[in-house]
Amino acid sequence: MEKIIIEGGIPLRGEVSISGSKNAALPIIASSIMFDDSNNELYNVPNLQDIVTIKKLLISLNAEVKDSDDGKLFINTSTINNFDAPYDLVKTMRASVLVLGPLLAKYKRARVSLPGGCAIGARPIDFHLQALRALGASITMEHGYVEATAGKLKGAEIIFPIPSVTGTENIIMAATLAEGTTIIKNAAREPEIDDLILALCNGGANIKRVMPSVIVIKGVKKLNKLSHYIVSDRIEAGTYMVASAITQGDIIVKNVDLNHISSITDKLTEAGVKINVISPSSIRVKGPKIIKSVDISTAPFPYFPTDMQAQMMALMSIANGLCVITENIFENRFMHVAELRRLGADIKVCGNFAIVKGTGALLGTDVMATDLRASASLVLAGLASSKDYTSISRIYHLDRGYEAMEKKLSGLGAIISRVDDSNKTDYNDNEDYLTSQSMQSIASGIK
Repeated sequence: MEKIIIEGGIPLRGEVSISGSKNAALPIIASSIMFDDSNNELYNVPNLQDIVTIKKLLISLNAEVKDSDDGKLFINTSTINNFDAPYDLVKTMRASVLVLGPLLAKYKRARVSLPGGCAIGARPIDFHLQALRALGASITMEHGYVEATAGKLKGAEIIFPIPSVTGTENIIMAATLAEGTTIIKNAAREPEIDDLILALCNGGANIKRVMPSVIVIKGVKKLNKLSHYIVSDRIEAGTYMVASAITQGDIIVKNVDLNHISSITDKLTEAGVKINVISPSSIRVKGPKIIKSVDISTAPFPYFPTDMQAQMMALMSIANGLCVITENIFENRFMHVAELRRLGADIKVCGNFAIVKGTGALLGTDVMATDLRASASLVLAGLASSKDYTSISRIYHLDRGYEAMEKKLSGLGAIISRVDDSNKTDYNDNEDYLTSQSMQSIASGIK
């Protein structure tokens, strides 16, 4: 098992280029199922474990998938003759459920494992299934699998009770090849969804976001070739912005869409971080000597993203003052609190509120990642620890969403390395055990 070792207290300097968005790439790769061309092409695809998983899933359906070292991905889905997404793959990444809509649209049948549990909270797919039924699908659930068939999908009006990102994406894809017009109301507004829409439209789809939360899909008979450049990852961009702030650094973040990160830049500016636009796709981020405490409340796009909550909590741990962080999206997304406290953070949790009293400094120690964004927060906290070493285990979480993070940070001057610790026994290598213990720690140790 690998872990990351960080020597803290070093201001970051230099330039970092942001990779393609994981959350945009996953649904777009899944959408390739619907395209007739045998040589679909995607560019700026990040090299991440979640991308490896979705590629394995397509291969299990008998698609042909080839990639290159420069972020290009070539997919031939004309060879698909299997319509089962097995539990062994779906359980490792909930976004695997995104093959449900495309399979049903193109082949009129799909058998997809239910995703199962999630460390950061319950994320049921009820909205997906209700909407697919409204389009004419027949859906049953047996032995932990969703079994869906459709003689013909027909357009319908879909009203989501709350915005659902993967729900919106699944229905967009299913409706693309349906007969007639589908209107999705209360649709999610995340930019990754608009990147999916662009990719589909480039291949012949007829989809428009007519209002911020309303998407209209006019069904077409077929899609031609998928050829698309994946949008940059706004969460990775935000993470490196915080890395500069938390180390009193001065870095240029390149290949970023400024329209996608305004809620992050607003909060960092409020905290005293200096942010200057260098070009339409790059910004300079300079961390102050003293970070100001700012309250944060997560909400769907365009508001502050839940995927940046843990990183901002690490920053607020060294700020001057007291702040309240409110998590409105996932009920279990404070599992990183216990580990930040091991580094010296002063945080108390009450329900979906975290009260953070800035300590001015953190001290390095051994910590353990509990989920993807929690792992990023621990890396940031380790960078800020006053010339102490921080050891972070279970970093496979990090590899799900950050491409070569230790290499990018090394390029900015950080002293950080990945080491093999496989000869040591990790008694917490069971996901269920980790989740249980982390939640017990939150419930009994920090409230």
